[in-house]
Amino acid sequence: MFPKWLGDLPHLQILKLRSNKFYGPIRTGNLFSQIRVIDLSSNGFSGVLPVSLFQNFQAMKTIGEKSGTREYVADIYSYYYTNSLIVTTKGLDHELLRVLTTQIIIDLSRNRFEGCIPSIIGDLVGLRTLNLSHNVLEGHIPESLQHLSVLESLDLSSNKLGGEISQQFVPLTSLEVLNLSHNHLFGCIPKGNQFNTFENNSYQGNDGLRGLPPSRDCGRDDRVPQETIPVELGQEEEEEDSPIISWQAVLMGYGCGLVIGLSVIYIMWSTQYPTWFSRMDLKLEHRITTRMKKHKKRY
Repeated sequence: MFPKWLGDLPHLQILKLRSNKFYGPIRTGNLFSQIRVIDLSSNGFSGVLPVSLFQNFQAMKTIGEKSGTREYVADIYSYYYTNSLIVTTKGLDHELLRVLTTQIIIDLSRNRFEGCIPSIIGDLVGLRTLNLSHNVLEGHIPESLQHLSVLESLDLSSNKLGGEISQQFVPLTSLEVLNLSHNHLFGCIPKGNQFNTFENNSYQGNDGLRGLPPSRDCGRDDRVPQETIPVELGQEEEEEDSPIISWQAVLMGYGCGLVIGLSVIYIMWSTQYPTWFSRMDLKLEHRITTRMKKHKKRY
């Protein structure tokens, strides 16, 4: 089960329990107020995502680096130990040799969480990466996520989410990676800002979605109307039969020509054609002989 006693560590900022055999629901009290990276991916956790868990993430409710200086988690203890870790963000595994205090990550992917995505996640305005993929989550994508102004990677793929993608997400200009594939989403895909850069694979597996980039303009139905199918099939049959028809025409023409030619030959032979031909042959032979004699006289 989830080790609830970890919440008694008041300064805990990084919790990584990925790729283990934990199971069951997550029950927490007033825990993890300073947590910045929580990775529970690839386990067997189940049940609904507890609202109380996200309510406690106080450190995630602010956007850091306002002063322009970079700060690292447990930097004052770096002489004694390293706090590097591998995290999955923007669809890839990255090794962080040092973890920035602004590197705020929630990864609960590849578990058995069900129910709806809590709208309270929208209060975690410091989030950079949110990965809830490969669960059994359903319902709509909460519009409160529009408040995550510094969110860089959002992965909700391989769930049972439905409804439309809200136009309110367009102002998320920091969003570099979006994966909503393999859900039950429908309606028009938003356009503008980062949504103009996402590829088809961000939305594949949602048959009800319309609009670019899934190669379909929103509002235009690409499905072929049923009444036009017989006409198109008939045209294809005509195109397939056209070579056969042309060969038939050639054979008919050849047959007609053969019959007409034989008829003409028969008429010519029956109308004294041989006599006329022999006379023409004698005249031609006489002309050739005369020219040859003249040629010999010159030389």
